[in-house]
Amino acid sequence: MAASAPSLAEERVGQVVLPGDVLLLPARPEGDGERLSLAPSGPQKGRLVCGPGLRRGGEGLLVTKGGILRFRGPAGQAGGGTGSGSGGTYWVDSQQKRYVPVKGDHVIGIVTAKAGDIFKLDVGGSEQASLSYLAFEGATKRNRPNVQVGDLIYGQFIVANKDMEPEMVCIDSSGRANGMGIIGQDGYLIKVSLGLIRKLLAPGCEIIQDLGQLYPFELVLGMNGRIWVKAKTTQQTLVVANILDACEHMTAEQRKQAVARLAES
Repeated sequence: MAASAPSLAEERVGQVVLPGDVLLLPARPEGDGERLSLAPSGPQKGRLVCGPGLRRGGEGLLVTKGGILRFRGPAGQAGGGTGSGSGGTYWVDSQQKRYVPVKGDHVIGIVTAKAGDIFKLDVGGSEQASLSYLAFEGATKRNRPNVQVGDLIYGQFIVANKDMEPEMVCIDSSGRANGMGIIGQDGYLIKVSLGLIRKLLAPGCEIIQDLGQLYPFELVLGMNGRIWVKAKTTQQTLVVANILDACEHMTAEQRKQAVARLAES
């Protein structure tokens, strides 16, 4: 299929875009990588960020995967073209299941092997990620973390590009765990699409609020499409996990009805 004629990105927000489409920007992008520096436009100037599904091209943004074009302003408001002059992020919202590691993403990995001082983790990408035993809060040569093959690790990518092996850590810039590390073994791990993960991570997600009416539970969300769930009992854990897995193909009304039936029972 031939790519459509170039159109202004602001006008395509909320519409379906296809690989090969070119989205023009209000000003010519400069800079390197996936970040786009826009020249000042009137009294406003900002920085546009090229998100998943898009790549910087000669004329503007080149679409690399099919989906719905989204835009979020610098203050977190989603909108159209009127706010893009002050910066923001464009990305393509799709139901992709294959994960491509991105620097800064928080993911759930499965320890597959120990190689000297390095752990190898399956993160759902094309190759395994490495994790040093020193990349845990309080870890030293004498005080090593008790990590075994098969453990679940919640961490963050500090290296992720096409030319190098992905590298993870379980500490933030100040050396604190901040919720990262080994995840408990008594929960349940499910795999969902990357689009559902982004929806669950959005502030004020209605799906999480609806599930909170059933039982108290713990939830760990990885940008690689993995979700770890733990409730008080195994039955409650499975109920929450099944609803999370099914809600991707349910409308909001269907989900609310399902939760209400479970609450009554």
